Amino acid sequence: MAADKKKASSAHILDELYEIVESRKGADPKTSGTARLFERGTAKIAQKVGEEAVEALIEGLRGDKALLAEESADLLYHLLVLWADQNVKPDAVWTALEKRRGKPSH
Repeated sequence: MAADKKKASSAHILDELYEIVESRKGADPKTSGTARLFERGTAKIAQKVGEEAVEALIEGLRGDKALLAEESADLLYHLLVLWADQNVKPDAVWTALEKRRGKPSH
């Protein structure tokens, strides 16, 4: 039962993190790294997504699971910032994933 409860709460962490990220729009860039990213613009945010994707890829190839988890967290965070920058809600992504369930990958 405890594992199911933890899994259920984990399933919503990206939605919760998105709300926090979105709340940083217009915040003081001097006190918020997320606000600083928004201030720097879409191109910089997208660049950070790319950098984190490469770092996750490297750790995946190295086989270091702990570092892969850390880099994956960084990638997801920056992806959420990009979504918020572009006003893409997590539900839109979850719906796109749901449509792909059981279908061959692209």
